[in-house]
Amino acid sequence: QVQLVESGGGLVQAGGSLRLSCAASGRTFSASAMGWYRQAPGKARVLIATISWIGSGTYYGDSIKGRFFASTDKAKNTVYLQMNNLKPEDSAVYYCASGGRSFWYNFSPALWGQGAQVTVAS
Repeated sequence: QVQLVESGGGLVQAGGSLRLSCAASGRTFSASAMGWYRQAPGKARVLIATISWIGSGTYYGDSIKGRFFASTDKAKNTVYLQMNNLKPEDSAVYYCASGGRSFWYNFSPALWGQGAQVTVAS
C-alpha cells in the first residue's frame, strides 16, 4: 500500500524557516509530479506548489513565490518544501500529494499525506 508521510511542521517566529518533508513508501509508488497544498482554519485547501519528480518543472502560487522552494530526492522517494521568510498568514496545515498520472502543470492530487501543522508567530 502506497503512503505519503509528512514531517517537519512546527512553530516558528515570523521571518524564520521550516522545511517540510514528504516521503512516499510502497513498492508500487509511481507519480510524475508532487504537489503541496495548505489549508488555513475555515478556508479551503489551496494548491501552492508543484514539482516534477525529475525537477524539470515547478509551479509556485503568488503568495509563496520567492519564499518557498520545492525539491525532490528520487533516491529517497521524498519531496521537500523549504519555507523561508515565513509570515503569520502562512500558518496552516500543509499537505503533500502525489499526482498520479498528472503532471506539474496540470496537477491533480491522487494520494494525500496526513498533513503537517505550521504555525508562524508574529
